[in-house]
Amino acid sequence: MFDTQLLTDAAELLELCRRARLKIATAESCTGGLIAGCLTEIAGSSDVVERGFVTYSNEAKSEMLDVPKMSINLHGAVSQQVAVAMAEGALRHSLADISIAVTGVAGPGGGTKDKPVGLVHFASAGRGRPTVDHHQVFPGDRAAVRDATVQTALSMLRRMVRNEG
Repeated sequence: MFDTQLLTDAAELLELCRRARLKIATAESCTGGLIAGCLTEIAGSSDVVERGFVTYSNEAKSEMLDVPKMSINLHGAVSQQVAVAMAEGALRHSLADISIAVTGVAGPGGGTKDKPVGLVHFASAGRGRPTVDHHQVFPGDRAAVRDATVQTALSMLRRMVRNEG
């Protein structure tokens, strides 16, 4: 299911977290749990992966992560504001030390001029750290967008654990 590079990156992240004694929570929309799935594909990941939230609907984002409905209404579910609220909500509703959140348009439909297919907003949060956000438009079909999203999320978490931002 996951390619070798993703699994290698996931294993590296888990080891970095073990050394730093950090636990992870994921908050996922467009990936539907693939980030948590990639991490938990690695044996022994339960000492690092605290929990994952799959918040595909707007209601789930609000109910599970306290994403303000006003943010969703004003900016849309695929926005920097919602990604940040998801990451911060994942920390509040878990025992994790760091979190990653993703929300995007994986396609093949659903894109607009302002929010094209392939657009993904990311946010990573950590206790006592500023929340970092990023967005990117990935090329390719639905599977390619989702794979690239998992790769980018793992990379953001690795940078956070290494205190690289």
